[in-house]
Amino acid sequence: MTLARRSMLATPLLIPATGSAGPAAAQPTGVVMDEALIPGPDGAQLYLRNKRPEAAAPARPDRTLLLVHGATYPASTAFDLPLSGVSWMDYMAGRGFDVWCLDLAGYGRSTRPAGEAGKPPTNGEAAVAQIGAALAHIRQARGVAKCELVGWSWGTSLVARFAADNPALVDRLVLYAPLWLRDPASRGAVPVPEGPLQPYRTVTRASARERWLNGVPADKRGSLLPPGWYEYWADATFATDPEGSRQVPSVLRAPNGVLQDLREYWDAGKPFYDPAKVTVPALLVLGEWDRDTPPAMATTLFPLLTNSPGKRLVMLAEGTHSIMLERNRGALFQAVQVFLEEAFA
Repeated sequence: MTLARRSMLATPLLIPATGSAGPAAAQPTGVVMDEALIPGPDGAQLYLRNKRPEAAAPARPDRTLLLVHGATYPASTAFDLPLSGVSWMDYMAGRGFDVWCLDLAGYGRSTRPAGEAGKPPTNGEAAVAQIGAALAHIRQARGVAKCELVGWSWGTSLVARFAADNPALVDRLVLYAPLWLRDPASRGAVPVPEGPLQPYRTVTRASARERWLNGVPADKRGSLLPPGWYEYWADATFATDPEGSRQVPSVLRAPNGVLQDLREYWDAGKPFYDPAKVTVPALLVLGEWDRDTPPAMATTLFPLLTNSPGKRLVMLAEGTHSIMLERNRGALFQAVQVFLEEAFA
């Protein structure tokens, strides 16, 4: 079911690092946005957002991609937040890509399943099935045989698992802030409580900011985010949870299926997917100050991708787990774009 369509702003290669947090007053036109709710495999309604050039060329697998979010925050306010008037989705659409993002069940504008104690909604298996449903919709809508996948944080394990299980449906893979087996130090960033997990956990604005800045040198914290950017992100993100936003102070609810995954897989020394089964080109990219998925995870995972042609690992200076929303986000955008536009044999 299509919700809305409107013209959006195209974006040049250069990404402004400063200026107003919200949409810019004047930029080139030329990008169209669509929104849709599609049926998920478990009865949930899944929210998809699409941006593409208004004068689009015929659909191509290597120019059609799906973005998948991480453990806590929805896709739309991560990948499509127009900081200084330009979001990451705008940037890619401005480069000629047909870009989609998905809110998994329990996040953003998708259905929020009730769940129950001990069986939280949207664990890894359920999320991978939802990604499959989103990709089936995209393939049918565009008439392409396969697409590219971009995952962030926990989303990297989901898209990598889908690519490992469905190599014929994936053109290439971007793992931004890749999750891998967690040691005691990395478990502290996103701890898993003992006992039966409740369906949802809550996050406050203060705790979100504290987690964001964890690992940033004290003398760099003031310049990591231009003025107003954190507040703009928080306003947009917390507004996606109508129930949580009515609380004082406001909170954001996030499904605990990811914590179940951490307990059963990543904290137990058991990968959720086999990297050797990834047979498409893969990019691992992260910020040097990432404490949620620290660089040791990426450097451990990289040599295990034994069958990924043209694989590469890129570490970006002065960025955290959320570098796509920070002053240096342009370095991430360009590193990913170079990989996406490169020709592979």
